[in-house]
Amino acid sequence: MKRSMSDHLTGNPVARGHRLSWLLLGWLMLTVGCRREPSSSTVSTVEPIRIGEFSSLTGPLAGLGQYTHMGVVLAAEQINAAGGVLGRPIEVIAEDTGSKAGTAAPLVRKLISRDHVVAIVGEGASGRCLEGAYVAQGAGVPVVSPAATDPQVTSVGDCIFRVCYTDPFQGTVVAKFVRQNLGLRRVGLLVDTGSSYSVGLVDFFRKRFLADGGEIAGEQRYTSGDKDFRGQLTALKATRPEAIFAPCYFGEAALILRQARELGIEVPLLGGDGWEAPELVEIAGPAAEGAMFPVHFSVSSTAESSRRFVDQFTARFHKAPTGVSALGYDALQLLADAMHRAGSTASPAIRQALSTTRGWTGVTGEISLDEERNARKPATIVRVEKGQLTFVCTVTP
Repeated sequence: MKRSMSDHLTGNPVARGHRLSWLLLGWLMLTVGCRREPSSSTVSTVEPIRIGEFSSLTGPLAGLGQYTHMGVVLAAEQINAAGGVLGRPIEVIAEDTGSKAGTAAPLVRKLISRDHVVAIVGEGASGRCLEGAYVAQGAGVPVVSPAATDPQVTSVGDCIFRVCYTDPFQGTVVAKFVRQNLGLRRVGLLVDTGSSYSVGLVDFFRKRFLADGGEIAGEQRYTSGDKDFRGQLTALKATRPEAIFAPCYFGEAALILRQARELGIEVPLLGGDGWEAPELVEIAGPAAEGAMFPVHFSVSSTAESSRRFVDQFTARFHKAPTGVSALGYDALQLLADAMHRAGSTASPAIRQALSTTRGWTGVTGEISLDEERNARKPATIVRVEKGQLTFVCTVTP
């Protein structure tokens, strides 16, 4: 179903099963793969370069996927306004995984075989990213993940890249921060055994924290989808920890924060980058105050490129970006840069150019991709203060 620009601006509902161009997909109305006609521009009459995107646009992780998608949309609009890539416009064809396991592989297969995309952005959630990565690797189509931090993601093969740091790095960053910056020795752990993201971060945190002379006061577990953490939190409280590390996604994190404060737990609560979403503060309310976690990008950054991105994003979507917004923006901009460097839009040429990325400057910082196609870049620790994320410190690789 073809849509006009007026449809975008009025926010009319869209049908499923069609392709999404680079134009704005109203972020509250995001659905599966809807087609939009490119707006008039100097490159709009030329055959577009089709880039796939798969993300959690609905479901429990919609806060992650929608903000990532907005970053991709902004990047596509700016690339096209500047003349496109090699004289051709970018067309982003977005698919929604619904935050569900088992959905990514068929969607990526569809993007490659039916839509004939030459590269893919996605996904932010490591589990869904892995599902799609195997399909793309088999087809030789490069994937750039904005925010999948599980180290297994790029081990799938030489077509899989990322613009975010990895769990081994952020787990180490949090451990160093707790031990050295906060000066704390005893930490309790709360881990989601159904999430490779949570399990991996806890393992990396534990290894570094113990090596630095820290002590694990206690460890409690739960399963993805749980809503009541009072039993685990009560057990951790009894171990008298000086802080609690609970890496998970923002929905569960908000409930953990609320329930911890209701139980009288006053020690610092820390998480991973999955805590970053507006819903964390919206759901947790005052209980979120003092929470600390690493992010990939801070809206309070004073770097010129970062300030410009924040201003442009806010003007476009009437809300401030999150870290995944900046990562989504960088992922598509890096793909465009790789095509420029390759002088080609063929998937093998894009893959080769991506593999040689060194010192590329995005809004999330300078990115160099190592031999395992992982980005080496700094991490920023933030703290919730008066409902806002405030800068604490930056930790470099």
